[in-house]
Amino acid sequence: MPLVKIHLRKGKSEEYVRLVSEAIHEALVTEASIPPDDKFHVVHQTEPAELIANPSYAEVNRSADLIVVEITLNAGRTVEIKRNIYRRMSRNLERAIQLRPDDLLVSLVEVTKENWSFGRGIATYAAE
Repeated sequence: MPLVKIHLRKGKSEEYVRLVSEAIHEALVTEASIPPDDKFHVVHQTEPAELIANPSYAEVNRSADLIVVEITLNAGRTVEIKRNIYRRMSRNLERAIQLRPDDLLVSLVEVTKENWSFGRGIATYAAE
């Protein structure tokens, strides 16, 4: 189960947010074998001054359209799978909302399975 947090500057429409969410989810389903119904996204639209990112760090050229995506997921995917996720996500967002590739920052946070509870106070994946 990935938990996806999407951070962007305020002022985007519901349609824009929906397209962003769909583009990210499709990349995870296709490249990381996430089940299609395993979709948990939290979208944060912040004031422009509250999303602070160096515009040129790592030799890119970021604009005010920057989207920061933080994905918490189970550990164990290969570097190749992670690279494929980043590439597909970038392509999907470029197609869906014309997001420039330099305006996507992704962070994967890997956790072990016992760190998830889907509800009822149960460690869903932990052996009892």
